[in-house]
Amino acid sequence: MADLSALLDKEASAEIEALLSEARARASEIVAKAKEEAERLSAQQKRSAASQREASLVRAQSSAQLEASSMRLNAQHDAVENVMAAARDSIDKLIDSKDYETVFEKLLEEALDDVGGKGNVDALLVGPSDKALAEKVAGKHGLKGKLETSEAVKGGVRLRQTGGNVAVENTLYGRLDALQDDLAAEVSAVLFGSEG
Repeated sequence: MADLSALLDKEASAEIEALLSEARARASEIVAKAKEEAERLSAQQKRSAASQREASLVRAQSSAQLEASSMRLNAQHDAVENVMAAARDSIDKLIDSKDYETVFEKLLEEALDDVGGKGNVDALLVGPSDKALAEKVAGKHGLKGKLETSEAVKGGVRLRQTGGNVAVENTLYGRLDALQDDLAAEVSAVLFGSEG
């Protein structure tokens, strides 16, 4: 019986050893698969983090470029507005100077040319501050009795044509307004180079 017990012990030990060996092998496989999965997940997270970082950088760069463009456009707009304000101030000074009479007469002559001469003029409209000057210049051009004043006209003349309400305006401020877009582009190019 002792032999049977020893034989059973030996067989049990061998079976236990085989089971342990199989368990160790299985455990090694599970650990290897777990490490492989962990490495795969880690690499995936790194790629995802790198991708998110890249996307964040692109968004930050785009935002910075938009902000820079906005600041540049605001600076250009402010600079152009300042130049236009300076031009208006120069016109104001010209209107208050002795040289204005020559300019005023030239504006009237150009307006008369545009309507085809004094015979096509029903009324000459000028700003209230230009009334005395207009009387003097209108007399030279045979427009006596056709002078009216209007707060809407400043720094030049408006002619109302005979037979209708069609008007031709030729004022310094009107010319500046008509040229504002072109002047803004030129001012921007001078101040900011070819960027603007």
